[in-house]
Amino acid sequence: MKNKLSVFDCSVIDLGKVSFDEGNLTVVENGSDFPFDVKRIFYLYDIAGGESRGAHSHKECHQFLIAASGSFEVSLDDGKFKRQVFLNRPDIGLHIPPGIWASEINFSSGAICLVLASHHYNELDYVRDYDTFLKIQNEL
Repeated sequence: MKNKLSVFDCSVIDLGKVSFDEGNLTVVENGSDFPFDVKRIFYLYDIAGGESRGAHSHKECHQFLIAASGSFEVSLDDGKFKRQVFLNRPDIGLHIPPGIWASEINFSSGAICLVLASHHYNELDYVRDYDTFLKIQNEL
C-alpha cells in the first residue's frame, strides 16, 4: 500500500450482461477492463440474515465483491470517511482497493457474496485490528 486511498476510490462497476431467453450471462476476464488480474476466488454463503463478515483491510490485495445471490451491504472506512454500498445484482460489483477497512453487513437470507481477489491468500496482508488500521492510516 503506497498511497493513502479513500472510500471514494472504491468503485461500483457494472459488469454488463448478455441476455438469452434462458437467462443471463456475466463475464469477468483477466486482461479486460476489470481493475486487476484475478488470482483467487472465494464466496461467502449460509450467513444468517442480518449477520456480518469481513471487518478488515488489506495491505496489497484488491478485492471485488459481487452479490451472486440475495443482497448485502458493504461498509467502507478509510480512517477519515465512511461509506456504505448496497449490492443486490450479480452483474454489479464493488472494487475495494487495499487500505480500505471493509465489512459485509446485513446479509439477506440465502445471500452469496462472491469475492475476486488480486492476490493469493496471505495472512500477513490482512489488518484485522481496527486500532492498528487507524494507526497505519495516520502514518500515510
